[in-house]
Amino acid sequence: MTLQVDQELSKHVSIKTPLPGPKAKEIIEKEKKYVATGTKCWETPAVPARGQGVWFQDVDGNVLMDWTNGMVDLLGHSHPKWVQEVSEQLQKYVYFNAPDFPSPLQADIAETLCRLAPGDFPKKVFFSSTGTEAVEAAYKVARIGTKRNMIMSFLGDFHGRTTGSLATTTSKSVQRQHYTPYLTNTYALPFAYCYRCWYTLEYPSCDLHCAHVIKRYLKTVLPPEDVAAFVFEPVQGEGGYVVPPVEFFQILSDIAKSHGILLIADEVQTCFGKSGYWFASEHFGIVPHIVAMAKGLANGAPMGATTLPAELDFPKQGIHSNTFGGQAISCAASLATVKIIKEEKLLDEVKSKGKYFKDKLMELKDKFSCIGDVRTLGFLMGVEFVKDRKTKEPAKELRNRIVEECYQSGLLILSCGESGIRITPPFVITRDEIDLGVGIIQKGMEKALRQ
Repeated sequence: MTLQVDQELSKHVSIKTPLPGPKAKEIIEKEKKYVATGTKCWETPAVPARGQGVWFQDVDGNVLMDWTNGMVDLLGHSHPKWVQEVSEQLQKYVYFNAPDFPSPLQADIAETLCRLAPGDFPKKVFFSSTGTEAVEAAYKVARIGTKRNMIMSFLGDFHGRTTGSLATTTSKSVQRQHYTPYLTNTYALPFAYCYRCWYTLEYPSCDLHCAHVIKRYLKTVLPPEDVAAFVFEPVQGEGGYVVPPVEFFQILSDIAKSHGILLIADEVQTCFGKSGYWFASEHFGIVPHIVAMAKGLANGAPMGATTLPAELDFPKQGIHSNTFGGQAISCAASLATVKIIKEEKLLDEVKSKGKYFKDKLMELKDKFSCIGDVRTLGFLMGVEFVKDRKTKEPAKELRNRIVEECYQSGLLILSCGESGIRITPPFVITRDEIDLGVGIIQKGMEKALRQ
């Protein structure tokens, strides 16, 4: 099925059928019959035919704005330069036994990632296909390299759904249901989720109590000489787009340094410019030893990568490998993504438009008491809904209605946390498109509140 997106539609919502439309419903029913249960948004089931920038046309000819694709598709749907470079590689070769033979594409993107990743020290890269694989590789590197076996994470983190990464995933209990035992010797401590402080304190008068608890934990529970690494998301994604105070990670970094503990930054959801920096760790002024990355790394092509200190490289061949890590198409896609971000100065765009975005969302907060908190870092944006600002009781049902109302009005957004939405537009979004989308959210809130 091929449908052209008319250039004139690129800045206009156009809803021609009830959503989902008849063709979309056929596809939805087929998926429900044959595709295993995952995380599909059946309440807002967008079924795309083709996309362009921040816009997509569904199989019934409706045109909607997509504020979810920037989580992966940083450059927007079908960026012409990216499509051209990936198409050129497709005509050369698709797969050439990536784990067993050298490749100019692997060599080039490995050098690029080592230069972009935080820290002025020799690095190497392990390639994979997904975020959870990138995290699993990080854990293996940390445990083998330090000869320690404990890994500490934070409550609300999401690191993946495979056995190792799942052991440190605590954003939703359903993700861990009926799947014990997990990887052993993993421990989770409270994150700096200041809006919902685990200790019911207030920032900044709390003096970052949650960070100082880590010190006490290492004195009373975990021998620091047995801890291989702290793993963290610079901005918690699935847990609610939680942006902690800068000092939290600086204290964590100092603790790690004093005990020879590695820092693993899970930048799967934050990497490659979403924060306004190549990596969100840079915003917090810290230098992780190991960085796990995926999602936007190749602008939609399946790719994961783990940067690590060269001195912690696997000591023998065969300790770790996979079939599709570093395959040609994904490497070409990642190189093209880096090139376009640099050429079009998109990191600067994210910083400036991110501030504009935040101002617009704060205006909504001033108008609607059901918005409890707005959290942003560049294009990593979360809005949390509550029944009452004083009690902060989560308004999950209201959030769900708002997401559905926005979909019916031509804007695609995703939920996160218990009662929040996440906004992750592509870097190429314009201010006019921001205004249009925020207007749709406002109308969606008004409709949802009347129900």
